[in-house]
Amino acid sequence: MLVQIPQAQQQYFNTGATLSYHFRKQQLLMLQAVIRKYESAILEALYTDLGKSAEEAYASEVGFTLNEIKYTLAHLRKWMQPQSVRTNLLNLPGSSKLYYDPLGVVCIIAPWNYPFQLLIAPLIGAIAGGNCAVLKPSELAPATSALVATMIAEVFEQQYIAVVEGEGHTVLPALLQGFRFAHIFFTGSIPVGKAIYQMAAAQLVPVTLELGGKSPAIVTANANVKVAADRIVLGKCLNAGQTCVAPDYLLVHESVLDATITALKDSIERMYGKQPLTNTEYPKIISEKRFQQLLQYLPQGTIVHGGGYDVASRKIEPTLLTQIMPDSNIMQDEIFGPILPIFSYSDHTAALQIVQRQPNPLALYIFTNNSSEERFWMEQVPFGGGCVNNTLWHLANEHLPFGGIGNSGIGTYHGKHSFYTFTHAKPILKTPTWFNPAFKFPPFKGKMKLFKMFMK
Repeated sequence: MLVQIPQAQQQYFNTGATLSYHFRKQQLLMLQAVIRKYESAILEALYTDLGKSAEEAYASEVGFTLNEIKYTLAHLRKWMQPQSVRTNLLNLPGSSKLYYDPLGVVCIIAPWNYPFQLLIAPLIGAIAGGNCAVLKPSELAPATSALVATMIAEVFEQQYIAVVEGEGHTVLPALLQGFRFAHIFFTGSIPVGKAIYQMAAAQLVPVTLELGGKSPAIVTANANVKVAADRIVLGKCLNAGQTCVAPDYLLVHESVLDATITALKDSIERMYGKQPLTNTEYPKIISEKRFQQLLQYLPQGTIVHGGGYDVASRKIEPTLLTQIMPDSNIMQDEIFGPILPIFSYSDHTAALQIVQRQPNPLALYIFTNNSSEERFWMEQVPFGGGCVNNTLWHLANEHLPFGGIGNSGIGTYHGKHSFYTFTHAKPILKTPTWFNPAFKFPPFKGKMKLFKMFMK
């Protein structure tokens, strides 16, 4: 039975074997070594599953993960040290510290779009935090799933780190309802995230949910249009648009609409050529189901560039759409493909109304050289994270937390934030015995002035 795996891990965790700095460091080094050993095989698996070129796969998955391990190794000892914090006047001469305790046995559930990185990056935080972990890779990326299972089994005992493969709709209920995990970390769609959340809530299990949403890119009247176009196209077409923080639609000030569309066309042809369907560096859509869903979006606007597709290879050209109805399906769903709806706007209010139709985007990208416009969008829209004059690259900064807000997710990770996600900050007040003031003990009558003095 599946639940026997986390049960055995709980027994192992209870021995205290995962607690020491030396143990955690060694496990991270082992993970680093096995990734380097299987680097070529990982790139091949990602090409099989998603058609990613070796270069794109390395930059967005393997290299990203190795950098996360390197950063964690460099800072882990410091993160593990109890952190001294200030002590208030009432508790002086005591001292206060935060101790970061492992959570226990955690479950990490990964999606198919970045099937290696989005499984292993959270695992780095779980190992750094001193936990045991069950990993559930996506069955929609079978080559990567099978390879990760082989890699993990090669270096880790199942009682410490285990991979569970299979169909999510059968595996996850068996796991999550049969064992109380200390934490569940899920990356994927909002509907599945809600189902995971419901299963976790039944046992009061804390969760991190990295979901999605409709992330806007906004090009203002004073933006550098050519630079904006390059960075928007990269953000939209990386992994053929199958990126949770890809620009989902574009809002362009009416004064630069034509120039922006022209620049976007130029950027697409420069990056992917006039025949992107035959470009070996241009990825494919993950499945026939997703491919057909994306094709249904094409008639929902006027195609001003692209629109071609190849059924056999499951590739769709980078496509620009205008004249879209705000209530059409393409503006209700997260597109998750290389199709970019473009809207024009005349003022901030009109643009903001479009953004507010789909609240709490996972990302927001503003292209402007005006600080007041930048400040307006930063203040007016709650969103997970984003960039000014760029797209996507905030994910590559290990000093920044990554996560959503509201419908786009719960919790953050990356760098030290992964460590904090997979640990409990345990507050401890230490009080000396040489000082034992009587006013802190009953009877309290007549001590109101003292209480008010110390508790202002």
